[in-house]
Amino acid sequence: MAIETITTTTGTTTGPAPGWADEVRRLARERDAVILAHNYQLAEIQDVADHVGDSLALSRIAAAAGNREIVFCGVHFMAETAKILAPGKRVLIPDAAAGCSLADTIHVEELRAWKAAHPGAVVVAYVNTSAAVKAESDICCTSSNAVDVVASVPADREVLFLPDRHLGAHVQRVTGRTNLRIWPGQCHVHEGIGGDVLRAGIAADPEADVLVHPECACATSALSLVASGEIPAERVRIVSTGGMLDEARRTGARRVLVATEVGMLHQLRRANPGTVFDAVSERAVCHYMKMITPEKLLRTLREGRDEVVVPADVAERARTAVQRMIEIGAPMAGAE
Repeated sequence: MAIETITTTTGTTTGPAPGWADEVRRLARERDAVILAHNYQLAEIQDVADHVGDSLALSRIAAAAGNREIVFCGVHFMAETAKILAPGKRVLIPDAAAGCSLADTIHVEELRAWKAAHPGAVVVAYVNTSAAVKAESDICCTSSNAVDVVASVPADREVLFLPDRHLGAHVQRVTGRTNLRIWPGQCHVHEGIGGDVLRAGIAADPEADVLVHPECACATSALSLVASGEIPAERVRIVSTGGMLDEARRTGARRVLVATEVGMLHQLRRANPGTVFDAVSERAVCHYMKMITPEKLLRTLREGRDEVVVPADVAERARTAVQRMIEIGAPMAGAE
């Protein structure tokens, strides 16, 4: 199957020739593989996947998958999470080098030292972490259920929240929790979507609605704009990528500015073709997410590479934290 260069909504990239999607689906059937793709993947990958969604939705799907193999089109920690939840299945990722700058902001040795300095604290780890970090945590969370996870911890228990400082600040604002300690990590993509960029976008179109991922550096600015009356509260939502899809399906707005990685626009536009969805920052591109190309997905299905392996002892300890995460929050609304 030939591969050609095409231009997509996220720039010029290696894309599929005609018939590529049929070949992917044929090979997936032969391997008894389910293809999962995160909302930030290339549009071509999203379109060929069996399920597209945010981290929580894909975690639940991975746990319940009846297929022999899981092909995870996302970054490495996501594929690790799938393996943790489905230890009896082969989990493949089309590019094992697809990492995460946020996950890299905390390592297991640093977490152990932090825990030692706060004995008795409950460790809440964002799912954007390595399997080793999850294994040292009490419960995991995603951006869609982080508030509910922290709220489930008894009020008198100190909480160590890691690694994203913006998501941690959002949780602290919503819960009002004063005994929440936050690790100073950040996603390089969401960190780049600052308040100045958001304010410029709103100034250019004051009537547009705004969707902001809680990992974004501009989340505080969005709330400040609401507090000052510069934009009505009902036109601003700070939500996960899954929450953005819910908002897209129900909105009647003419235009919506979206503060997150640009890959999200593909699902939003599919969910509501009558509304214009534009990125707050066109530069918000995660090169790790874009490492999964049509050519690499086809290679994985043909050759059975690259398999994700999590040591059994690490997986067993991490599984408890991940399963607790899955049990908290709103029910999954299906594939996204």
